[in-house]
Amino acid sequence: MDRGAIRRRLAVGLALLTASGLLAVAVPAEAQAAASRCEGRKVRTYPFTTGTLYVYKRGGHICAITVPKDPGRRQKMMVSVQAYRARPVVDEGQYSRRAGPVTVHAGHRCVWVKGKVGRGSVSKGWILC
Repeated sequence: MDRGAIRRRLAVGLALLTASGLLAVAVPAEAQAAASRCEGRKVRTYPFTTGTLYVYKRGGHICAITVPKDPGRRQKMMVSVQAYRARPVVDEGQYSRRAGPVTVHAGHRCVWVKGKVGRGSVSKGWILC
């Protein structure tokens, strides 16, 4: 094998190794980012004394997140989405950055959304009808 062939094989091998390394680093970050936010377009924003409730819509799916005004310290948070004539989907616990996302398939039905951070809360009944 001549030197040119060896160099070409080394270059291809190095390119493949670099590409696989970049994919190994990039894919987990994308998966983590997708799991931490709602997809779709933001359709409602409900600020309240201690935080904000964000509502997103994509097709027939409604997603919501509650974000505190002062993120960083762990505190009790909650977000809930309920499609009309269905059970609510709730995420509640001690969080430092957000509660949610929670998603329901509402189709063309109205939804009831709730958000809570500490003692402050918001409840918006039967929206997006």
